[in-house]
Amino acid sequence: MVSFRSAALSFIVLAGTTSISSAFSVLPHQHVLAPTRTTSLRMGWGPDPVWSDSKIEGFECANLSKDCSKVTVSIDPKTAKEYLIPGQYVQVRANEDTKPLFLAITSPPEPANANFDFLIKITDDNTWISEQQSTAATVQVSQVLGGGFPIQKELASLTDVTNVLLFAAGSGIAPIAAAIESGDLQTSDSTRMGRLYYGVRTESDLCFVDQFPAWKKAGIEVVPVVSQPSDSWKGKSGYVQNALEEDGVTDPKSTGALLCGMKEMAVAVTEVLTKAGVVEGRVLTNF
Repeated sequence: MVSFRSAALSFIVLAGTTSISSAFSVLPHQHVLAPTRTTSLRMGWGPDPVWSDSKIEGFECANLSKDCSKVTVSIDPKTAKEYLIPGQYVQVRANEDTKPLFLAITSPPEPANANFDFLIKITDDNTWISEQQSTAATVQVSQVLGGGFPIQKELASLTDVTNVLLFAAGSGIAPIAAAIESGDLQTSDSTRMGRLYYGVRTESDLCFVDQFPAWKKAGIEVVPVVSQPSDSWKGKSGYVQNALEEDGVTDPKSTGALLCGMKEMAVAVTEVLTKAGVVEGRVLTNF
């Protein structure tokens, strides 16, 4: 069960993809390892990556459709200590000739754990890691990047909020899982109830299904939203913003928002929230 650690707060987390290509508010890195020899990657934002050698420690299919993989990668202990806030990410590459992936870290921050979990949507460009089942395979991982979801810094002081709503689409569930399992969403007495709207294309695309019961015990009810449901599907269909609009926002004045992911989703959900009366200052992003 996830323990509640922060003061009372209510907010909405929105995510779209773990393969991140949009700009972030990147924290200055303090990585002191000698970098692997490499050509410098410049994206026009953020610090240059500082690479360290890593190894694939675990691999498993993440859903029934087999279009996502859960990959565990060993990382330098100093890199593990840089991961402080759910929603942060790293760059990962096979070698200096491979275009790096931008991957949100799925596991919660644990400075003593020198492994990062990633949920990776399989594409033709990333099979070197998303379909690499050999634990002998080596990869290179950058320092931890991005500001993550500023839960403790921006929202922990709020005392007039009542519930927590979360939104994720596809592999964007990865940083949401990290936030849930970090305990940062909860209060010490575990009295708050929350809801996660999780959008996927088909039922078989759902990831982390085996963790839903534990999340429910922690106060987070998972509501799958399927855009292309089968005839036997009995749950919500369409998109998460439709589900939000259908259910409405209970007590919007005591609700906040954290936004991360696809622009279309962010715009649509933000519109629903603000029309419902959510305070603009409680709409936060990690980019």
